[in-house]
Amino acid sequence: MIQPHSSLPEQNFLARFTSWNTWKDILFIIIGICMASIGLKGFLLPNGFFDGGAMGMSLLLEILTPVNLSILIVLVNIPFILLGAQQFSISFAVKSSLAIFGLALLVHYIEVPAITADKLLIAVFGGFFLGSGIGFSIRGGAVIDGTEVLAISVSRKSSLTVGDFITVFNIFLFIVAAIFVNIETAMYSMLTYFSASKTVDFLINGVEEYLGVMIMSPQTEEIKSMISHGLGRGVTALKSDGGYGEKANLFPERKVLFCVITRLEVTRLLTEIEKIDPKAFVIQYPIKDTKGGMIKKRPLH
Repeated sequence: MIQPHSSLPEQNFLARFTSWNTWKDILFIIIGICMASIGLKGFLLPNGFFDGGAMGMSLLLEILTPVNLSILIVLVNIPFILLGAQQFSISFAVKSSLAIFGLALLVHYIEVPAITADKLLIAVFGGFFLGSGIGFSIRGGAVIDGTEVLAISVSRKSSLTVGDFITVFNIFLFIVAAIFVNIETAMYSMLTYFSASKTVDFLINGVEEYLGVMIMSPQTEEIKSMISHGLGRGVTALKSDGGYGEKANLFPERKVLFCVITRLEVTRLLTEIEKIDPKAFVIQYPIKDTKGGMIKKRPLH
């Protein structure tokens, strides 16, 4: 069948869109490896501190062995990259390999002077720069710390969640550091890890935390109008069927409203719902990320 001519502009748009996303990913990965190299060379390496995860393992091995850190970064992450190729995609593995190799080159060849000798500042800002590097790389569709790839794989085959596995992994890592290095370095390195993890969360999840809200009420249309026109947010009406209680069958065509708002807007939404129906049943739950719709765009999206 001959494709209509209108498909050509659509193909051009898709090509431009794909190209833009590719360049955006490359930019994020470059920023990521630069930020991570500053954290490593300017803060952590000169003072013998380390982080959690695969990067922390590389830094700990650099302290305990004569092997150069740039080589260790590549060697430690190779199993995670191979696992990522199986669990996710070849393109993910390729981008991650290039990001890790680029970071190793920067760590080996670029000299960054030690920025401070204060241990607290080293732990906090070293973690901040390293976490920024990991976060930007993830935004670019790659990893420079492969622990989460292993964590996802383990979570699929066991009862452990991703967070549980990463916590257990890092506890073991810090115990080894306390035994073979010293407990003070291990404690400061734990602070580095917390700083890095919070920075990664900030870059991945953004400044605003989104909530999904489901509303069940007989005054569906009024609440729907309030959300759309009063709050200026999108809302979806889902057909539902009650299954419990005396009033379960009184409204055979009842609807459940669903909308996504920021945490800053939830108080106003609940107040407005209560004005319309004080007995409305409202469910809230956190949402990791959103795209499209009437939600405000996040930075770095």
